[in-house]
Amino acid sequence: MTHIYNSGWKRARVKAAEHYAKDREETVCWGFANLRVHDLKHTFGRRLRAVGIPLETRKVLLGHRNGDITSHYSAPEIEELLEAVNKVCGGNSRKTPPLTLLNRKTA
Repeated sequence: MTHIYNSGWKRARVKAAEHYAKDREETVCWGFANLRVHDLKHTFGRRLRAVGIPLETRKVLLGHRNGDITSHYSAPEIEELLEAVNKVCGGNSRKTPPLTLLNRKTA
């Protein structure tokens, strides 16, 4: 199997997947050759945020010293962003007229 390698980590993943497939005489799933452990760190950070874990706790669990890095690993989900916008658009804003957020329905 011929591959164009972009970096050492990608080459190592592909090589490990090839060895696994050869040893077990079966094909491996796409994720085995393409998923990085680093991707799991992003997933963990996002899931921590989704269940309401505070930034300081996420920072410790993800092993960061800087909260900005932690925020990178735990970006808000689209639902959280929409809730934030809807709070601004609500009728409770006394200093400015209320805004209307338009959502396009998908089939």
